[in-house]
Parts: sequence; structure tokens; C-alpha cells
Amino acid sequence: MPSFKTTLGLTLKRGAVRGRLSETPLLLQNQGYLRDSIFIVTHRFFLLLLFVVATSARADWHVGASESEIDAGERVEHRHVVVNSDSGEQAILELALFSTRSATLRVIDNAEAKDDLAAAMQRENCIAGVNGGYFDPSFAPIGLRVLDGKTTRPLTRARLLTGVLSASAPRGVEIIRLGEFSRQRKLDAAIECGPFLVDLGLAVHGLDETRGARRTFVAVARGGKAALGSCSSVSLAQLAEILATPKLSESFTIWRAMNLDGGSSSAFWCRRSDGRAFSISEDKRVRDFLGVVAKP
Repeated sequence: MPSFKTTLGLTLKRGAVRGRLSETPLLLQNQGYLRDSIFIVTHRFFLLLLFVVATSARADWHVGASESEIDAGERVEHRHVVVNSDSGEQAILELALFSTRSATLRVIDNAEAKDDLAAAMQRENCIAGVNGGYFDPSFAPIGLRVLDGKTTRPLTRARLLTGVLSASAPRGVEIIRLGEFSRQRKLDAAIECGPFLVDLGLAVHGLDETRGARRTFVAVARGGKAALGSCSSVSLAQLAEILATPKLSESFTIWRAMNLDGGSSSAFWCRRSDGRAFSISEDKRVRDFLGVVAKP
């Protein structure tokens, strides 16, 4: 039987041409599939390795000391927490914890820059409060604002504005990602801010690790619980890790947390059981405040 040479340089008998030539594309196809499989496995292993390295590089935080006090109306718990990291760092948090069944949030405007946080909280008969969202050099709010059911500023797209804190009668207090937000939802109060710090109970990755500053934040837990808080000087990444610490507060495991305006704007105020107030003042006037008020 005559034979001939293929383009691969193989000598084949004519009777074997059909079978051998039909197998060649399949062989090349299998080799391509093998290369793709090796690439996918290697890529996934590399991502896993990066995750392990990043996780091991983060410091674990532990509660070193804590004390709490409940206001006279038994609606808000002020919790003072000292946390320590494995690397020897320390941070101090002030939390105002409340149930959305007995209290809710209000956004209080400070357009004339007349009030500091303490004055605004006392005037509006709030139980606790913190400074609010971002504002520009002309003192105009940046991002969505809803005050007493009225939208005063529209939703804005910006790098740091990743979520909305909202309060409404049917849904309580929520922290919503922009992709989840509906303009049709009727809200009693809302502030657009960010970035997200904790989501689904886990610290958000990719936050700044280098710049320390005083921080203000809001958090929610499952079961209709929420909190306003402030923290001594830490980076955003450190704050996320701290807030994701499981035993930060008994009966309050943070499900979602979002950063508010911080630095020289950061302030915290809470009414004590004897009617006096615990207060950390801001270093400059801010555009608005978040206050915890009793439900009727």
C-alpha cells in the first residue's frame, strides 16, 4: 500500500490517513484545554495565596476593657470599649446602641453653622448623636440628604460615597449599598456616605491602611439593632477590622457598618442615666448631625 508524508513529517500508509489525521485536531484541542486548565488553576492558587498573605498580615483585635451605661429612658446603651491589637496598638470606641423598635434616627441640619453637636442634641431632645456626612468647602452637603421625610440633596456618584444610611417607619434603620437603593422608597431620614467598613459581618478589603484619623461610623446588626459610634485615631482598614471583631459588644454583632465624616469633624454625644451627657466635641463646625430620638 502506498504511503505519503504529512505536514507534520509523519509517514503514514494511505489506509491509515483518515484515522490519524482526524485525531490530530483533537490532540491539539486537548493540549489547548490542558493549557487553559493549568492557567485557571494557577490563577486561582495565586489569588488564594494573596488572600492568605493579606489575611495573615492583618492584625487581630481583642477587647481589652469595656463598660456600659443605659440612659434614663432605657432606650440607648452607651458602651465604652478599649481594643488592643496583636501588634500592640490600641483604640478606644464609643458606641450608642439602640433597638429600632423603641428609637430611630433623625438628620439634623446645621446650615448656619451655629451649633456644635452637644447644642444640637440638647435642642432637639436627642438621646445620642454623632456628626453627619461630608460637605464641601462652601459648606454644602455632599450626597443624598433626607430631613424629616423631605429630600434636600440628591443622590450623588463619587468615589467615597458607597452607601446610604436610612431610617423609615416600615423598615427601621438600614445601611444600603448604592446598587440596592431605590429612589421610590419613602424615607424619614437618610445620609449618603462611605466607604463601607463591614458587610455581611466581614471587614471590607481594600481600604486605606496608612492614614490614621479620628473616625465616626454607623452600624446595624440583625434583629432591628443599630449603633452610632466614634473611634480614636485609626486607619479605615483598622476600623473595619475592629468593627468586625465578634465580641466587640455583647448581643450586638455588626452586620453592616459605614464610615461617616471623620477627622476634625468627628464627634460623639450620649445622654447618661443621671441626665448629664458624655461628649466628645468636634474640632470644627459640621453641616449636619445624626441624632437618636425616641419613637412616639
